[in-house]
Formats: sequence, C-alpha cells, structure tokens
Amino acid sequence: MGREVIFKSRVPKGYRHPELDDSLRVTRTKNEARLIQEARRLGVPTPVIYDIDTTDATLVMQEIKGPRVKDLLDGSGPEQRAKVCEEVGRLVGLLHQGGIAHGDLTTSNMIWSEDRVWFIDFSLGSKKAELEELGVDLHLLREAFQSAHSHIMESFDIIIGSYRNSFPKAAEVLRKVKEIEDRGRYT
Repeated sequence: MGREVIFKSRVPKGYRHPELDDSLRVTRTKNEARLIQEARRLGVPTPVIYDIDTTDATLVMQEIKGPRVKDLLDGSGPEQRAKVCEEVGRLVGLLHQGGIAHGDLTTSNMIWSEDRVWFIDFSLGSKKAELEELGVDLHLLREAFQSAHSHIMESFDIIIGSYRNSFPKAAEVLRKVKEIEDRGRYT
C-alpha cells in the first residue's frame, strides 16, 4: 500500500514447550497491539498498527522516523532538552491517567518525530495498572535516565514536574517510587 512499515516479530523460543511458546507469543503480541492503540486513544503518540498476524506473532506497524529520545537528549541544547523532557512527563502522565503502565519506560523506547515524542515497545506493558506498576514505570525511567543521561540529570526534574502537572495522582505514584527505591537499597 506504499507505506513504510516495521515488522515486529516474536520469534519462537526453543527452551519453551512449543504449545506454551505459541500461546505466550500470540498473547503478548495481541496485548502489545491493544496497549499501543489504547495509548493512542489517550493522546499519546504511538505507531499505527496496520496488521496483527497471530500465526507468526507479528505486528505490522507504522515506521516512525527520527532519533531516539535517548540520542536527542545527548545532542541537544538546554532549550530543546527542556521541551522534550516536559513532553515526556506529560505523556507519561497521560498513560498513567489512562491506567497504562509502559513496562519498559526508557528514553530508548521513545522517538522524536514531527516535533513530538512517540512511545514505542509496549511489550512489557499492562492495562489497569496498579500503583506499584506505575511506580515501577517512573523508577525505571529514573534509573535509565541516570544511566544514559547522568550528565543532564537535572533535566529529569522537568519530567517529574510535567508529570505532576498532567496526572492528578502523581503524588501517590511518586511516594510509591520512593518506597520502591528504599526497598532496593536494602536488598
């Protein structure tokens, strides 16, 4: 149809029983497609899903062209970095407001295209997420940010500020993040 697409295939795992493997691959493929569409309905830019092949556990989706937010943040100046971080916080707030936990919330799973942030790879995500899952999302984002962007760690505060402004229950989630971090220090 003349569209540039990405094929995301879940390959069989030889270490799993074939029936279990087939079931997991199909279930995870359908779940990811649902989450991508739900996030889009909430106003979070995500790729359009064109086809779901449950036989091969493959998604065919819109190709989003642009740099990963991870790479963009490292090469941008303070003004653009602030704009991107503010948008990341707002979009995470929209996801969480809609009850979606991304599950692998890192700047590697975000693409900058058409002057906005697009979220990709919802393969570990969940719908009707509990407070713990939302807290884990933000905890993972902070850990990933610190690992990939330690030299601009102050920009993470912009993400959190924007998250607070876009999600009424942000304070509860941020308390949960602190609890998660405290648990991690003593294990």
